[in-house]
Amino acid sequence: MQTIPKTSTTEMEVTSIRLEKELKDRLKKLAYNKGYQALIRDILWTYVEQKSGDYRVKFSNSDIRASLPATAQQEERCVLTGKVIRPSEAMLFGLTTNGDMVPLSIDSMKD
Repeated sequence: MQTIPKTSTTEMEVTSIRLEKELKDRLKKLAYNKGYQALIRDILWTYVEQKSGDYRVKFSNSDIRASLPATAQQEERCVLTGKVIRPSEAMLFGLTTNGDMVPLSIDSMKD
């Protein structure tokens, strides 16, 4: 995942956020060389895109190694089609080539 290029860091506003030490340490581990602040920006941009309806599909069928049947417990968005998956609706969990579990709509894996 790459940081969404919105603006240069010199044009960004400084914001202070308090994080538990364990959370910050885990974010640093997940971020590798990218930096945990860039990872936090990626996470926040993805959340904003999903909630605002501006979500862009970032995966293709070839990124999915396996899928498992599931039932949505909350609103999700299919990573292949962008389709909203409603609570209590049948869905799939897809295992990506990176080892992540992602939400999939039932018909998203059909060719």
